[in-house]
Amino acid sequence: MNLKKKKHLIRDYGFILLGTAIMGLAYKCVYDQIGLVTGGFTGLSIIIKSITATIVPGGVPLWLTTIVLNAPFFIIALIVLGKRFLGRTIFGTIMLSVWLYILPVIDIVQNDFIMAAIFGGVTAGAGMGFVLRARSTTGGTDMVATLAHKLFFKHVSIVKLLQILDGCVVVTGMFVFGLHNTLYSIVAIFISAKVSDLILEGFKNSKAAYIITDRYQEVTQAIFEDLDRGVTGLNAKGMYTGKDRLVLYCVVPIKQIAALKELVVEIDPNAFVIVSDVKEVLGEGFLDYRHHL
Repeated sequence: MNLKKKKHLIRDYGFILLGTAIMGLAYKCVYDQIGLVTGGFTGLSIIIKSITATIVPGGVPLWLTTIVLNAPFFIIALIVLGKRFLGRTIFGTIMLSVWLYILPVIDIVQNDFIMAAIFGGVTAGAGMGFVLRARSTTGGTDMVATLAHKLFFKHVSIVKLLQILDGCVVVTGMFVFGLHNTLYSIVAIFISAKVSDLILEGFKNSKAAYIITDRYQEVTQAIFEDLDRGVTGLNAKGMYTGKDRLVLYCVVPIKQIAALKELVVEIDPNAFVIVSDVKEVLGEGFLDYRHHL
């Protein structure tokens, strides 16, 4: 491994450490203290803690429930998706559980629901943004949605499956904590999503990349295999050289753009890459035409 790759690796794992710490703060010192369920396995852990409070003193701790819920899905993912998929996700999941265990219980918002929705949304979103910048996740419903798409619902996008799963967790939270808390949870989810996008690369949903390289076949194959995204070859002509060239055009979600650029540079350091914002993308892997119209 060369020095540049080591620096990237250290940076990414540093982002995961920082991101999971911030997320742990939001979940343990904000959401759990006031009963806001914003989806994911951590939201489900908050529900379980509340339900089991009459059986176990203080309820089952968040870190323990998070580990127990993730464990079986990691085993399935290892079999179905392989080791490459799980590397950073395992680290992210373990570190989130560690932070949930070691962070002290501090009621930051003091039963102020508005502050909980705003501060919780900002911190949770910032934490997730750092984790996603490191091309990782914290397991949970992200992994469940990926597995469900792979095994059972290939015609449904992973994003849509994730929304359904998180929606079910939020609705379950409504029956435990009430409608009042759920409405504030929705506000927190909205703020969290916006802040997470901002940490990544602004508020855009997708990015378009034009790639000019002599090694276009290798780059195309790598995008197919590593990012699971489509590529379109555009016939072009260099007006300075007069040579015919093939320009690769690829649209990816913002959380994949960093991986795309690194992938291209690794194959061809001399490649010319143009990245632009995309306001909206309709089609397979993005928004569904029928539900958008």
